[in-house]
Amino acid sequence: MIRNAIVHLFNDQPIMVDLYALPEAGDAGLVCTNLRSIDGRKPVFIERTDSRFIFPYQHIRFVEVVNQDEVAPATGSAPTEAAKAAPDPMDADLEIDEDFLRRVREA
Repeated sequence: MIRNAIVHLFNDQPIMVDLYALPEAGDAGLVCTNLRSIDGRKPVFIERTDSRFIFPYQHIRFVEVVNQDEVAPATGSAPTEAAKAAPDPMDADLEIDEDFLRRVREA
């Protein structure tokens, strides 16, 4: 699992995701999970962050892998010390976007 990769979408803000593997040349899209904004909040357009998301490559400008030390081989070996020390964003309390809630109430 590759944690904290940043996906730069066309005409949108970058998002942070966890990748199952690095993208390959024959792939049609990017499969990821734990989708969140750069500041760690859940985007308003998704229901659950632990779902699997598939982004077609035609909507992606580029993918930024933050730290290669956190990439664990697919052989099932234990994660590195850097990966163990990284805080899990799923443990943090989700903050509700008050501006979004106000707009929903007004609608």
